Amino acid sequence: MAQYNTLLSHRSLHIVHTEASCGWGGQEIRILEESRGLMERGHRITLLCPAEATIFVRARDWGIKTIALPLKEKRWENFKAVRAWILANREDIDIINTHSSTDSWLVAVANLSLRYKAVPVVRTRHISAPVKNSFANRWLYGKAAAHIVTTGEGLRHELIDGLGLNPERVQSVFTGINTKRFEPGDKVAARVKLGLDVNASWIGIIATLRSWKGHKYLLKAISELNDPRVRLVIVGDGPQRDKLNRLVVELGLTRVVRFAGQQRDVAPWLQALDVFALPSYANEGVSQAVMQAMAVGLPVITTPIGSSADVIKPGLTGVLVPPKDSKALAETIRRLLDNPKEAEKIGTAARAFALENCGIERMLTRMEAVFQRCA
Repeated sequence: MAQYNTLLSHRSLHIVHTEASCGWGGQEIRILEESRGLMERGHRITLLCPAEATIFVRARDWGIKTIALPLKEKRWENFKAVRAWILANREDIDIINTHSSTDSWLVAVANLSLRYKAVPVVRTRHISAPVKNSFANRWLYGKAAAHIVTTGEGLRHELIDGLGLNPERVQSVFTGINTKRFEPGDKVAARVKLGLDVNASWIGIIATLRSWKGHKYLLKAISELNDPRVRLVIVGDGPQRDKLNRLVVELGLTRVVRFAGQQRDVAPWLQALDVFALPSYANEGVSQAVMQAMAVGLPVITTPIGSSADVIKPGLTGVLVPPKDSKALAETIRRLLDNPKEAEKIGTAARAFALENCGIERMLTRMEAVFQRCA
């Protein structure tokens, strides 16, 4: 029996991911990183998503098998499409991992209709948006899924406490980062390469330009600092771009702020910074950008939203400020810039924590164990 269990725990699986979102951010990047990593470990991966989704194109670039299905809306036609695909491929699927609300519901209801042909489902919950304690949600999380994965311990407890779930069925697995790619670099060389002023003090944020990421409060904090040495670089793109551009003009920061846009490789941008800030006020798990900045050895300023406290130990591996508080954010930036030894100490501790706890191999091993157990 022991030999059988050992063989079972290492068998190759066909893992199907579903993603309804058409946007691009940490959630989608995690799906691709996890998929590629498990493929390298000998598993087969298929991604189901809308044809118009950014991840549909990106996944193919990463060598991940991708199939277009209408997952954006909870409609009868979409339910039938999902059910038909699962039924046609049932004998070849070991596990389905759903990631957003709509695809989770479509898969759950399709599975319910299939009865004895249903496929085991793992639901990954990436963000901290509230989940209403309703009969439907208790069924979705408590019965329809074999196991729930959250991207942080705070999110795990929110689901357990909010929906009354069995704690043994809900597990926290950090999103892993490549600690070999994200490492300290030559700050001056990075700035020269990216065209950044080598003599300025650079604050940076890497995030999709969505309202809840808190760019507005970071811009107001930079304005409050009113320091000719300070510059801000915003890496990423998204629906808030025009609003943020207008705010930069209103605050008189056109010479201070640089919009770098979407970048495929953000490591050099992090290596060029003095301080990393992510003042989110909603919808966070454990931010990949925060962990990447920690791995680079930067002092990080963020908020206690979602599961940020899982990696940011105040005053040790980073600094937490209240959400939507540009004054507190400005004061913290000032303190770190004026006390380089404190900033360096925090950055060094942050990197040590990231190396020990946030590596991609750790995430892959834990997710692989979840899939093997549930399949």
